[in-house]
Amino acid sequence: MEIKTIWITGASSGIGEALALQYAKRGYNLILSSRRQTELEIVATACKAIGGNCFILPFDLSDVKDASAIVKEAIAFSGKIDILLNNGGISQRGLASETKIEVVRKIMEVNFFGQVAISSALLPEFVKAGSGQFVVLSSLTGKFGFGLRSSYAASKHALHGYFESLAIENFKYNVHVTMICPGRILTNISKNAVSADGKLYGKTDEGQKNGISAEECAIQIVNAVDKKKREVLIGKLDKMMVYIKRFFPSLFFKIALKLDPLK
Repeated sequence: MEIKTIWITGASSGIGEALALQYAKRGYNLILSSRRQTELEIVATACKAIGGNCFILPFDLSDVKDASAIVKEAIAFSGKIDILLNNGGISQRGLASETKIEVVRKIMEVNFFGQVAISSALLPEFVKAGSGQFVVLSSLTGKFGFGLRSSYAASKHALHGYFESLAIENFKYNVHVTMICPGRILTNISKNAVSADGKLYGKTDEGQKNGISAEECAIQIVNAVDKKKREVLIGKLDKMMVYIKRFFPSLFFKIALKLDPLK
């Protein structure tokens, strides 16, 4: 069988790292990206130890000046890309009324514009090949708003609108999109979140400590990608908020008002 190539952004830690290890076990060619080269090298070493063929391609999603050049370099590794897994991103912990506009723009640059720039530059290659899959790490807050996450939720909502439209436009070319919506996952996402003033939040949310592991999340993502699912929710009881919002919006609002957004 032909060896597939997967490109994972945000691969230096958390869900991205766990996904890299899962695909290394499956013998994929791996392109690993994030802005932290040293951490990428550590992940690549672990992947190579279990059979993964890795290429490190560091770049910063907040400053994608020449997406076409980045895509060209990625393709040069194995001659093609079968899956782009858009995992890179940052979270937020801050009131909308206090969050500086520069912070809002940074979150949108990383979570939305950076991912769109890389994806749109790669799309013609997928169309030309007659196959390809975009996997997009959204969030449960891509399905509803929640306290202290206004700009983060907005960036994830935007991903759904963009990639669902892209999927409809390019289905005839055998290009697929899988939207992943994780809830509470035990990673450093809240610790690495930005506060209203742009500084590092630096704390782990209490509820997140009881979230599912990054490894279990990665396994569910791999299964969803294999089946080319259009959307998958990942989490525990927090997944129910999506259905409550859909079918009982008034009840959802009452629950959201009572919940502590840091728990």
